[in-house]
Amino acid sequence: MPQFKDLVAELRIEKVEPEHLLAFRWHPFAIEAGVDYSGEPMTLVQIALAAAPEGGTRVTVTESGFDQIPAARRAKAFEMDDTGWAEQMKRIARYVDVDAP
Repeated sequence: MPQFKDLVAELRIEKVEPEHLLAFRWHPFAIEAGVDYSGEPMTLVQIALAAAPEGGTRVTVTESGFDQIPAARRAKAFEMDDTGWAEQMKRIARYVDVDAP
């Protein structure tokens, strides 16, 4: 998205288990130009891969820690991340399965 082309995101990798898990911390929806988010707590994002019973791979994204985000930003950050992760899951589905919506 062009409006985010100059945006710098701070990520801290917490754990990597190749082919199973990527866990990182970040400042959710930290897009306001000129705002220093470094003093705020970060949420924890975990992207887990597991064999699906019906075949293929199940991708699960969990983001926690919103209760620590400042109240003034919490609801919007949760809404935008929830929407963003849902869109990312659709993109992954389209990438791996030409029959996906």
